[in-house]
Amino acid sequence: MSGRTERKGARRRSEFDLIARYFAPLSQGAPLAFGLLDDAAILRPRAGEDLIITKDAIIEGVHFLPDDPPQSVAQKLLRVNLSDLAAKGAVPQAYLLATAWPNALPERWIAGFAKGLAKDQAAFGLALIGGDTVATPGPMMLSCTMIGRMARGGMVKRSGARPGDRVYVTGTIGDAYLGLLLLRGRIEGLRRSQARMLAARYRVPEPRVAFGKVLPHLASAALDVSDGLVADAGHLATTSDCRITIRLDDVPASPAAHAVFERYPVHRAPSLAGGDDYEILFTARPAKGRAVIEAARACKLRVTEIGRVEEGERVRLLDAGGSEIRLEKHGYTHF
Repeated sequence: MSGRTERKGARRRSEFDLIARYFAPLSQGAPLAFGLLDDAAILRPRAGEDLIITKDAIIEGVHFLPDDPPQSVAQKLLRVNLSDLAAKGAVPQAYLLATAWPNALPERWIAGFAKGLAKDQAAFGLALIGGDTVATPGPMMLSCTMIGRMARGGMVKRSGARPGDRVYVTGTIGDAYLGLLLLRGRIEGLRRSQARMLAARYRVPEPRVAFGKVLPHLASAALDVSDGLVADAGHLATTSDCRITIRLDDVPASPAAHAVFERYPVHRAPSLAGGDDYEILFTARPAKGRAVIEAARACKLRVTEIGRVEEGERVRLLDAGGSEIRLEKHGYTHF
């Protein structure tokens, strides 16, 4: 039985009571949000800065599982948006939240969700400045508009890669995909610590906010890996009008992922297309190589060179012998 079934006869608070109890306190760090009592908030960029805005939505049964803890669902919602800001080089500042709650959702779930928001607000220096709350007969839908700031004109776009650039990725690739397979019962035999790590990577990704702050000084182009490494490399290649060649053996994988690949070799290539990694894929001029290494060391973050930018189009994935690997699926698509 789902832990979200409401007690028979119990009544949930009104929309305004929910906002006052659980969400208005999350706006305390933003005085120009007026305690969420007005129809709009005010943002004033500092002199010489741009506001960088991004938006992502997550749907129950698509981006998170029905029995995922509410705190982790809240953290995932914020973090997928924080990842976008990090890949642009922006420092997070504030966000707007839209929620479509199923009619039978118990209030304790909403309370847990608000706790998850509060936890990550403290971790990343955020404040809630507005949004909307509605009811839905369908699956839960949660949407966040995230706002960051950075030096004017400094945003790292997808369109700056040039032939000769090196291709890098932060962290490891494939953990979230394998974590989802694990939670769905399609992977067995791992140590408990390995299983916990993979599940956590799916439920609560780690946006590379600290590294994002130095990205404008390093990268010629960048985006976060949400749809899968190969698919997102394809987006970057298309926007930059170039070819990106990736060496499979150079793509970083965690020890837990390697343990899966030993038992299930069939999952190695698909893990590059699984999505939900929320790492930063970026290109940099060859002369920036030393600076990339030093920035990674300063952030205590694994950053790996995985390929090259070349003349041409699309993405090529090569095996150890230099032969091209053909994937049945390049990444996640909604339609």
